[in-house]
Amino acid sequence: MTDSALRGVVEEHWAALGTGQITSDRRLRVAELPVVTDSGPLVVAIDHEGHRHVLVPIHAHQKVRRGLDGPVLRLRKRDLEDEETYQSYADLVCLRPDLDYLFTELCADVLGTAESMPAHPVKALYRVLDRWRALFRTEGHPLRPEQIAGLFGELTVLNRLLERDPSAHRLWRGPHGHRHDFSTAATAVEVKATTDSEGRRPRIHGLDQLEPPTDGLLSLAWFRLQRVAARGIGTGLVELIGQALERCDDESSLLDLLAAVGYRSSDVDLYGDVRFAIIEERWYRVDAQFPGLTGHALAVAGLPVSVLDVEYTIDLSGGTPVPMTPDEASQLIETMIQESA
Repeated sequence: MTDSALRGVVEEHWAALGTGQITSDRRLRVAELPVVTDSGPLVVAIDHEGHRHVLVPIHAHQKVRRGLDGPVLRLRKRDLEDEETYQSYADLVCLRPDLDYLFTELCADVLGTAESMPAHPVKALYRVLDRWRALFRTEGHPLRPEQIAGLFGELTVLNRLLERDPSAHRLWRGPHGHRHDFSTAATAVEVKATTDSEGRRPRIHGLDQLEPPTDGLLSLAWFRLQRVAARGIGTGLVELIGQALERCDDESSLLDLLAAVGYRSSDVDLYGDVRFAIIEERWYRVDAQFPGLTGHALAVAGLPVSVLDVEYTIDLSGGTPVPMTPDEASQLIETMIQESA
């Protein structure tokens, strides 16, 4: 259908729905749209306050992106049922009636995009929201070489999580200031990457970076990277980002995370030739045998913790601590996925 036809469809359905009365704040008047995805048709609705909704079908176990909670748009998961069916939706509502005309344009965009990718309707919704929000994004400075290497390491771990769960980008906590790069309530992973050809000397930022979660476990993933130029060798940074966007179920949220660490899609040309080969990879349990300086250790030693902005380097070049086996590292990833379910 053309854009004008899609706009006409949603306006026609909203007009018809608005003629009825809704008696409960938990009820909606709904109408199915002629855009059908693999999960079912898209739906428009009117609530008891007259607000317009567009509902995109999702699987019952699927999560919906957080952070869009007014004052203009609100996105939530909503379950609808009647005598015969039960269906979960990503429910996008416009809370400003004076902006209904813009919401119609947005919804027509959602319908057209969902029509073109029926296997991934909620991803179509997020892609449209991302396009609209991109108008308000600001530009920043390009990443420094050490930031690029660090991002490559974190994206390597992120992709392994996303291979097992398309919602696993929610475990990437570092971009928003969490002390660990990846974390569930009980398990955390700190990622370090270097392009140095000798030694294993990660830089630790703060007295809490090597503190495990409360009653939980912390691991450190360490990567040695080598910058390569030839295509077909190693992996490009842009390629790694593309893999993550393809695997995750919320491109917009992942793009927000990337923007928080300083990577923006508009800067893609700056990183088009950035490629790394992983020369060495080690995963460590951060336990009593692991070297480190933490606020807890200082408190146990009876030393007052009154210093700020602590940074230091640990040396993992020797035979101790002993790294995990590849199977143990894989099991750690699986544990995090299970804990986040």
